[in-house]
Amino acid sequence: MATDPQMTMNRVIHAAVRRDFERTAKALDAFRDGDTTRAAELARAWDHLAHQLTHHHEQEDTLIWPALESLGVDPVLLGEMESEHQAMHDALEETSGHMKRLGASARNEDATVAAEALEHTRTVTERHLRHEEDELEPQLLQHVESPEWKLVERRLRKQPLGVAGGFFAWVLDGLPPREDAYVRSAVPTPVVFLLSRVVGLGYRRRIAPVWRH
Repeated sequence: MATDPQMTMNRVIHAAVRRDFERTAKALDAFRDGDTTRAAELARAWDHLAHQLTHHHEQEDTLIWPALESLGVDPVLLGEMESEHQAMHDALEETSGHMKRLGASARNEDATVAAEALEHTRTVTERHLRHEEDELEPQLLQHVESPEWKLVERRLRKQPLGVAGGFFAWVLDGLPPREDAYVRSAVPTPVVFLLSRVVGLGYRRRIAPVWRH
């Protein structure tokens, strides 16, 4: 059972996103012109981060925001969340284009442009994450025991096994201690092991090694 009342799975995901933005920024800064292997790795890792972030926000748009609106959460605030998601989507698309170009060219010039786009996307994303944590979560926490929210949680947990395994492998890969402890207190140890180490083997083989350089 989770024992950190200020921690949520939402904040765990945010921590993983911030971690990967930092990893990507450092890797682009250290990129060496002509390193085709590294360029392909970084493009692949970026695609994975963009996919996880997009999936997270699509779930918020389709499951969480409608439920919160029905529970009386400020619709103006929810509208701001949707607008921020669109801004993030646009920024992610731009950065994805630059990372794809770097993956194909392995040129320093493209790494520099990708790094600039990444920083913009990181700023847009951080603004949204902070807004969500500071203003939306306090309202959400008032309803976590309601039947409506329990239904949302059940729907969020209904993921294909492969999706859940990839998610846990990604989230736990270098997660900060507080967030890591929360996950391991909220989810039974055998489940964490099965999902992150066995089912999530694809992430551990294709993405995790990118960050071991």
